[in-house]
Amino acid sequence: MKELKIITNIQVLDYNELVEEDKILVDKAKAMTEKSYAPYSKFNVGAAVLLSNGKIVGGSNQENAAFPSGTCAERTAVYYAHSKYTDAKFHKLAIAAFQDGKFTPYPISPCGACRQAILEYEKLNGSPIKIYLYGSEKVYVVDGIGKLLPLQFDSF
Repeated sequence: MKELKIITNIQVLDYNELVEEDKILVDKAKAMTEKSYAPYSKFNVGAAVLLSNGKIVGGSNQENAAFPSGTCAERTAVYYAHSKYTDAKFHKLAIAAFQDGKFTPYPISPCGACRQAILEYEKLNGSPIKIYLYGSEKVYVVDGIGKLLPLQFDSF
């Protein structure tokens, strides 16, 4: 029997250690939590995508009483970004969550469906999308969604 060992390196930074461009992206994700519609979970998530054309596109989670019908912030952002700017590549993606009157202290990570959706745009790009996961105490930086989805589903 063989064993497969998967190691994911994640940078752990304070918000103040980010360069200005990355702070702007993270701030957009934080601002997008205010656009969230989360009356059931009360867990507001925002996401922001930096495109190759310099535009930043945001998205927020949108819940529905029929729970599976809602959409996560990450997918809202990437789907809208690609539909609006079809020729632009995705360079970076930031995600933030707000609950109980404050941002979560530690970063949240995209769900499996969002990871797979982001992976599709990475493949379309031909290069990794840098991921910024914001928490009020720490920011995690990951060099591509594949690091969070090592055994990914791919077309055959």
